[in-house]
Amino acid sequence: MEAHTEVKNSTALEVVCYTDPLCCWSWAFEPVLRQLKEEYHVSIRYCMGGMLSSWKHYHDALQAVSRPLQMGPVWMQARQMTGAVIDDKIWFRDPPASSYPACVAVKTAGLQSPEMEEKYLYLLWEAVMVKGKNIAKKEVLLDLAAALETGLPGSFSADRFDIQLGCKATVDAFRSDLQEVSYRRIERFPSLLLTARRTGQALLLTGNRPIDEVLRGMEKVLNS
Repeated sequence: MEAHTEVKNSTALEVVCYTDPLCCWSWAFEPVLRQLKEEYHVSIRYCMGGMLSSWKHYHDALQAVSRPLQMGPVWMQARQMTGAVIDDKIWFRDPPASSYPACVAVKTAGLQSPEMEEKYLYLLWEAVMVKGKNIAKKEVLLDLAAALETGLPGSFSADRFDIQLGCKATVDAFRSDLQEVSYRRIERFPSLLLTARRTGQALLLTGNRPIDEVLRGMEKVLNS
């Protein structure tokens, strides 16, 4: 791997990840996000894309997907191309009706702290991609909140999550994310927006990119 010394000054960058809990490519990209955080101390803000409002309104012309059964092969392809653990059988067994409930749940966890928002998003990805759980169901969202509290006692409250889930603040936060996605014209997840705080120079990286490509993008923005 190349040495990317310039990226060590990660506080000079603002990084936004546009993603969705039902995006298989975002799950495959998660190791890169983790590496950015752990090795380069990059702080990442997550913006929920609302990839699937409902199957009544969903149509991906590029992938030829307009109903749940057609999503299975997309996830299978992502697994084969990236090596990520992805259970495509959920689209046959118990297909999620929407990604909106999970998106709202992420923003609900975020009311407690950005760190809890990130950790809850990871649990959502793991639940649906690895464990085949339907994250459109409220009981699954609450179970994940309980698991997060068990793993991080004192840092996260599952009771508070339960009370706030779907309240105006969480719905407004998700709506704000959707507006940002629309304003930035984000059409593919995951996407990373890298912005130099000093100059405002920005670069948008779309899709599942290798770590070296992301680091080169960060250096480019910092050196512009």
